[in-house]
Amino acid sequence: MSQQIDWGVASAADLGGKDGLTIIQQIMSGDLPAPPMAKTLSLRITKAEIGKVTFTGTPRFDYYNPAGTIHGGWTATLLDSALGCAVQTTLSAGEIYTTVDFSMSLTRAIFENTGDVTCVAQVLHRGRRISTVEAKAYDKNGKLLAHGTETCAILGNQPVK
Repeated sequence: MSQQIDWGVASAADLGGKDGLTIIQQIMSGDLPAPPMAKTLSLRITKAEIGKVTFTGTPRFDYYNPAGTIHGGWTATLLDSALGCAVQTTLSAGEIYTTVDFSMSLTRAIFENTGDVTCVAQVLHRGRRISTVEAKAYDKNGKLLAHGTETCAILGNQPVK
Protein backbone atom coordinates (compact mmCIF):
# COMPACT_ATOMS: atom_id res chain seq x y z
CA MET A 1 0.00 0.00 0.00
CA SER A 2 1.37 3.38 -0.93
CA GLN A 3 1.88 6.26 1.44
CA GLN A 4 -0.29 9.33 0.98
CA ILE A 5 1.80 12.39 0.11
CA ASP A 6 0.22 15.81 0.40
CA TRP A 7 2.31 18.68 -0.99
CA GLY A 8 5.83 19.03 -2.33
CA VAL A 9 7.94 18.33 -5.38
CA ALA A 10 8.47 14.80 -6.67
CA SER A 11 12.05 13.60 -6.94
CA ALA A 12 13.63 12.42 -10.18
CA ALA A 13 13.62 8.90 -8.76
CA ASP A 14 9.87 9.12 -8.10
CA LEU A 15 9.17 10.31 -11.66
CA GLY A 16 11.63 8.07 -13.49
CA GLY A 17 10.10 5.73 -16.05
CA LYS A 18 6.55 7.08 -15.66
CA ASP A 19 4.50 8.51 -18.51
CA GLY A 20 2.68 11.80 -18.06
CA LEU A 21 -0.77 10.34 -17.41
CA THR A 22 0.60 8.08 -14.67
CA ILE A 23 2.29 11.06 -13.00
CA ILE A 24 -0.95 13.06 -13.02
CA GLN A 25 -2.96 10.08 -11.73
CA GLN A 26 -0.44 9.55 -8.92
CA ILE A 27 -0.70 13.22 -7.93
CA MET A 28 -4.48 12.77 -7.81
CA SER A 29 -4.22 9.63 -5.67
CA GLY A 30 -1.64 11.14 -3.30
CA ASP A 31 1.10 8.72 -4.33
CA LEU A 32 3.07 11.72 -5.64
CA PRO A 33 2.96 15.17 -4.07
CA ALA A 34 0.84 17.95 -5.52
CA PRO A 35 2.75 21.17 -6.20
CA PRO A 36 2.79 23.50 -3.17
CA MET A 37 1.24 26.29 -5.26
CA ALA A 38 -1.87 24.15 -5.72
CA LYS A 39 -2.34 24.15 -1.95
CA THR A 40 -1.74 27.90 -1.71
CA LEU A 41 -4.31 28.63 -4.43
CA SER A 42 -6.83 25.88 -3.53
CA LEU A 43 -6.48 24.01 -6.86
CA ARG A 44 -6.85 20.27 -7.36
CA ILE A 45 -6.97 17.82 -10.23
CA THR A 46 -10.30 15.99 -10.20
CA LYS A 47 -10.17 13.98 -13.44
CA ALA A 48 -7.51 12.98 -15.96
CA GLU A 49 -7.32 10.97 -19.14
CA ILE A 50 -4.99 11.15 -22.12
CA GLY A 51 -5.26 14.67 -23.52
CA LYS A 52 -7.89 15.92 -21.08
CA VAL A 53 -7.79 17.14 -17.49
CA THR A 54 -10.34 18.65 -15.13
CA PHE A 55 -9.30 20.93 -12.28
CA THR A 56 -11.41 22.39 -9.51
CA GLY A 57 -10.46 25.64 -7.83
CA THR A 58 -12.03 27.16 -4.76
CA PRO A 59 -11.97 30.98 -4.81
CA ARG A 60 -11.25 32.51 -1.41
CA PHE A 61 -11.32 36.00 0.02
CA ASP A 62 -7.50 35.82 0.20
CA TYR A 63 -7.45 36.02 -3.61
CA TYR A 64 -9.42 39.28 -3.92
CA ASN A 65 -8.01 42.23 -5.83
CA PRO A 66 -8.62 45.91 -4.95
CA ALA A 67 -11.81 45.88 -7.06
CA GLY A 68 -13.40 43.31 -4.74
CA THR A 69 -13.30 40.32 -7.10
CA ILE A 70 -11.03 37.30 -7.40
CA HIS A 71 -7.74 38.42 -8.92
CA GLY A 72 -7.34 37.49 -12.59
CA GLY A 73 -4.00 35.90 -11.73
CA TRP A 74 -5.82 33.21 -9.74
CA THR A 75 -7.99 32.42 -12.75
CA ALA A 76 -4.93 32.46 -15.02
CA THR A 77 -3.17 30.00 -12.74
CA LEU A 78 -6.21 27.70 -12.71
CA LEU A 79 -6.33 27.74 -16.53
CA ASP A 80 -2.55 27.40 -16.97
CA SER A 81 -2.41 24.50 -14.51
CA ALA A 82 -5.16 22.61 -16.32
CA LEU A 83 -3.71 23.40 -19.76
CA GLY A 84 -0.24 22.21 -18.81
CA CYS A 85 -1.48 19.06 -17.10
CA ALA A 86 -3.56 18.17 -20.18
CA VAL A 87 -0.35 18.25 -22.22
CA GLN A 88 1.46 16.32 -19.47
CA THR A 89 -1.02 13.43 -19.89
CA THR A 90 0.19 12.96 -23.49
CA LEU A 91 3.89 12.66 -22.64
CA SER A 92 5.89 9.46 -22.80
CA ALA A 93 8.20 8.54 -19.95
CA GLY A 94 11.09 11.00 -19.85
CA GLU A 95 9.46 13.61 -22.10
CA ILE A 96 9.03 17.12 -20.76
CA TYR A 97 7.23 20.21 -22.02
CA THR A 98 7.40 23.94 -21.52
CA THR A 99 4.80 26.62 -22.18
CA VAL A 100 5.70 28.98 -25.02
CA ASP A 101 2.43 30.93 -25.28
CA PHE A 102 -0.57 31.44 -23.00
CA SER A 103 -3.67 33.55 -23.58
CA MET A 104 -6.89 33.89 -21.64
CA SER A 105 -10.13 35.83 -21.62
CA LEU A 106 -12.18 36.53 -18.52
CA THR A 107 -15.92 36.50 -19.23
CA ARG A 108 -17.42 37.00 -15.75
CA ALA A 109 -16.20 38.23 -12.40
CA ILE A 110 -15.46 35.55 -9.83
CA PHE A 111 -16.21 36.05 -6.14
CA GLU A 112 -15.68 33.94 -3.05
CA ASN A 113 -19.40 33.07 -3.11
CA THR A 114 -19.13 31.87 -6.72
CA GLY A 115 -18.15 28.55 -5.18
CA ASP A 116 -15.98 25.94 -6.82
CA VAL A 117 -14.81 26.72 -10.34
CA THR A 118 -14.41 23.77 -12.72
CA CYS A 119 -11.81 24.05 -15.46
CA VAL A 120 -11.65 21.51 -18.29
CA ALA A 121 -8.61 21.47 -20.57
CA GLN A 122 -8.42 19.48 -23.81
CA VAL A 123 -5.43 18.98 -26.09
CA LEU A 124 -6.33 20.10 -29.62
CA HIS A 125 -3.11 19.02 -31.32
CA ARG A 126 -0.21 16.88 -30.14
CA GLY A 127 2.64 16.88 -32.59
CA ARG A 128 6.17 15.65 -32.19
CA ARG A 129 7.43 19.04 -30.96
CA ILE A 130 4.37 21.28 -30.45
CA SER A 131 1.10 20.80 -28.58
CA THR A 132 -1.88 23.17 -28.52
CA VAL A 133 -4.54 23.01 -25.84
CA GLU A 134 -7.66 24.92 -24.79
CA ALA A 135 -9.49 25.26 -21.48
CA LYS A 136 -12.79 26.62 -20.23
CA ALA A 137 -13.69 27.48 -16.64
CA TYR A 138 -17.28 27.29 -15.40
CA ASP A 139 -19.19 28.03 -12.22
CA LYS A 140 -21.46 25.47 -10.53
CA ASN A 141 -24.35 26.51 -12.81
CA GLY A 142 -22.36 25.95 -16.00
CA LYS A 143 -21.79 29.66 -16.73
CA LEU A 144 -18.55 30.35 -18.57
CA LEU A 145 -16.17 32.38 -16.39
CA ALA A 146 -12.99 32.27 -18.47
CA HIS A 147 -11.34 30.48 -21.36
CA GLY A 148 -7.80 30.17 -22.59
CA THR A 149 -5.34 28.56 -24.95
CA GLU A 150 -1.76 27.47 -24.62
CA THR A 151 1.02 26.31 -26.91
CA CYS A 152 3.65 24.02 -25.44
CA ALA A 153 6.97 22.83 -26.81
CA ILE A 154 7.67 19.13 -26.37
CA LEU A 155 11.35 18.85 -25.57
CA GLY A 156 11.80 15.15 -26.18
CA ASN A 157 13.29 12.71 -23.75
CA GLN A 158 15.10 14.75 -21.15
CA PRO A 159 16.52 13.72 -17.82
CA VAL A 160 14.31 14.73 -14.92
CA LYS A 161 16.24 17.05 -12.58
